[in-house]
Amino acid sequence: MPRSRRAARRGTGSGRASSPGSEEEAGSEVLSHCSSASESVSPADEGPGSEAASEQGQEEEVEDRLKEHMDNLLDKSAKARQAALQSLRLALSSKTLSEFLLERRLTLTDSLEKCLKKGKGEEQALAGTVLTLLCLQMGSGPEGEEVFRGLKPLLVSVLTDSSASPSARQSCATALGMCCYIAAADLEDLVSCLSCLEGIFSPPSTGEGGSAPAQHGPLHCSALQSWSLLLTICPPSHLRSILDNRWLQLPPLLTSSSVALRILAGETIALLFELAQDLEEDLCHQDTEFLCAQLKVLATESNKYRAKTDRRKQRSIFRDILRFIETGEYQEETIRFGLECMYLDSWARQRTYQAFKEVLGSSIRHHLQNNELLREIFGLGPPLVLDAAALKASKVSRFEKHLYNSAAFKARTKARSRVRDKRADVL
Repeated sequence: MPRSRRAARRGTGSGRASSPGSEEEAGSEVLSHCSSASESVSPADEGPGSEAASEQGQEEEVEDRLKEHMDNLLDKSAKARQAALQSLRLALSSKTLSEFLLERRLTLTDSLEKCLKKGKGEEQALAGTVLTLLCLQMGSGPEGEEVFRGLKPLLVSVLTDSSASPSARQSCATALGMCCYIAAADLEDLVSCLSCLEGIFSPPSTGEGGSAPAQHGPLHCSALQSWSLLLTICPPSHLRSILDNRWLQLPPLLTSSSVALRILAGETIALLFELAQDLEEDLCHQDTEFLCAQLKVLATESNKYRAKTDRRKQRSIFRDILRFIETGEYQEETIRFGLECMYLDSWARQRTYQAFKEVLGSSIRHHLQNNELLREIFGLGPPLVLDAAALKASKVSRFEKHLYNSAAFKARTKARSRVRDKRADVL
């Protein structure tokens, strides 16, 4: 399969800014024991040599703790295994540990395989997430491909097992899509993963003009998200067959009871229109007018039985989708991390960013700065090497933040006051 990522074809950039979450705090707690090493250094001993020794000691302590977690994956107690998986998930998402994991990838892969085979529910779900993070750390080289090829059959088995836990199947759907996107080098692997994921969110009974199943859950959302992610790296030959036939299974999902699935279906339809434009294909639906009417309804829906936040989010996103389908205009968004920023200027880039953000949480900023795989996918170039003086100069003081927030609050208040005055005149 070609290594080129369609998501990175439009130059450097990225989009929607996300607020830091509790994942970052939890990740710091997992590695908080390292702070004791720096606290034990007295001011008289501080210096370039002692600082380097302190950092080395912290790294060794982190590695020892990670080895302990990996050993605990073989513990007889299910609670101990789940705790170890949780700690590994937080550590792998919050730090770049590719060198450490390179020598231990086979051991960790074997342990994750046992957790997926013999574990139940939460343990399987955590094992799928850790597998995704392991593949992300290994990258798109032979090591990552080895991890993906080894556990792909097991991921498919759990995903298609209707008796398995929904959370485990959801995690395996995400893992299958992400690992295939990162490490699959064979077109056959890509096609088989697409077919497997499509069977989850779009059963054979669902076709054009049919109605979507009454109930959808996170499993269908994860499967559709992974499927749309893999579309961004599909070769033109296979993509044309999808554009000709299978995309017609998406419009019925717009009537789903799940707001998350409705939004994902709309974004995937916009993505397919974008990919068709890139291939200079005319993506025509025999009921295109009806499809646009559906999108307009979702962009203006005000049903009171839906939560206000769901209605607001749905209207905002479907306005962007409808604008793109009618005019080809995409609402560009900016993502800032450290001293850098990137732009999300297409639905393909947005889908890729959201998929990695779903796995990494708030730690995605750290990986955008330091993970070579993500920087390659988004066209950011090699990681920046900054000294302490540059990092200190880049930080904004508390007083400057206060001035900026005050100015923003004042401008926002003036803008809202003008709108309120107009409303008063109308009344």
